[in-house]
Amino acid sequence: MHVFPYDYYADKPVETVGLARTASLIANLRAEATNSLLLDNGDFLQGNPMGDYIAYERGMSDDTLHPMIAAMNAVGFDAATLGNHEFNYGLDFLMTALAGARFPVVSANVIRQPGARPTDDLPLLPPYVILDRIVTDGQGQQHPLRVGVIGFVTPQILAWDRRHLEGRIHTRDIVETARAWVPELRKRGADLVIALSHSGIGAARHVNGMENASVPLATIDGIDAILTGHSHLVFPSAHYDGVAGVDAASGTIHGKPAVMAGSWGSRLGLIDLLLQRENGAWRVLDHRVDTRPIYDRDASSGAVALVDSQQNVLDAVAQDHSRTLSYIRRPVGHTSAPLHSYFALVADDPSVQLVLEAQRWHARQMLQGSDLSDLPLLSAAAPFKAGGRGGPDYYTDVPAGPIAIRNVADLYLYPNTLRVLRITGAQLRDWLERSAGLFHQITPGKPDQALLHPE
Repeated sequence: MHVFPYDYYADKPVETVGLARTASLIANLRAEATNSLLLDNGDFLQGNPMGDYIAYERGMSDDTLHPMIAAMNAVGFDAATLGNHEFNYGLDFLMTALAGARFPVVSANVIRQPGARPTDDLPLLPPYVILDRIVTDGQGQQHPLRVGVIGFVTPQILAWDRRHLEGRIHTRDIVETARAWVPELRKRGADLVIALSHSGIGAARHVNGMENASVPLATIDGIDAILTGHSHLVFPSAHYDGVAGVDAASGTIHGKPAVMAGSWGSRLGLIDLLLQRENGAWRVLDHRVDTRPIYDRDASSGAVALVDSQQNVLDAVAQDHSRTLSYIRRPVGHTSAPLHSYFALVADDPSVQLVLEAQRWHARQMLQGSDLSDLPLLSAAAPFKAGGRGGPDYYTDVPAGPIAIRNVADLYLYPNTLRVLRITGAQLRDWLERSAGLFHQITPGKPDQALLHPE
């Protein structure tokens, strides 16, 4: 949901995010390449207070355009798929937002009604699209090329957004769905098949319903390249050194080119395919995989922009950006002490504590008069902004004084649903052990030991 290079939580411009900046990289590559396609891998409708403003304040109707869809139309996408966060605001909101897209949005494993096999399902969206393009070869000759684009999302959406989705849609396993649909794409004339996998790079062995299924997905015959995502990481990168089936240097999964471009528009993922046409069929001779960032960091870790924003993309969302600023600046309270998350991973933290207390306060009221009201009530929360893969400036920092909506959004980033669970002592102990997994075990008396586990 990042279009402007702007941090709505801190209420200031930044250099590290924004589709308007990524659009400049896209324009550069389009000028550089004779033939190109632009694809999006999902998680575009939610992610910052502009998304919340549209969902909860402005709303969507048949005659309004979602600002992210307007921005994507301005950039000129060829196709996209859904991510798990597309479902955070509900199914009706999602479908109304997608109605304004001037590009196809595909999703093969999200269905309204299951059939005997995936190809018999009643889909929520088209499972795939075949893009008919005219491409120019190295000698300047033109040829027709049919590119099949198929989309997948992690099946866990049914758990994460159950209140929106239960009884309305179903999901299938990613690999099972691909095995059924990819041969169909080939039968229907696709010369190439690109998989948009809103699923991370995880275990090599396929397990039904797995969340991060991009490695076993790459074993499916007929898929030529994969866009991965969901993990908000970068591939190719050393982060994936040693992962079974993955070549982190060349950017391949089971020998097929794949890319993951981080998050928030911070990078553009590039898969460059060298194609050859033989006996009326196309095949991939070679490939190059890369990610291109919109910013770098200087010697003091400050962010330095590498490209400017594209004005037409800024213009497409300017009105909603301005209205979002008014929304986030609305006062809602006051704090007598600063609330920050700089030490949230190593000490009691006021920003997390406030969320914990708010959850428990609200849950207590919900439970009044129920048969659970006498049980001990615990509150669980996470330090969402504590550096790490978000970068060295990814922290909550609310000074003492007035609190605006942007500060509340900074303390709790996601439109999650509060739930009260009845648990056993054993489950509580497991929860604490899982939390303690953040730390290395420290040997008493030994110097220079890292407390935090970087993974």
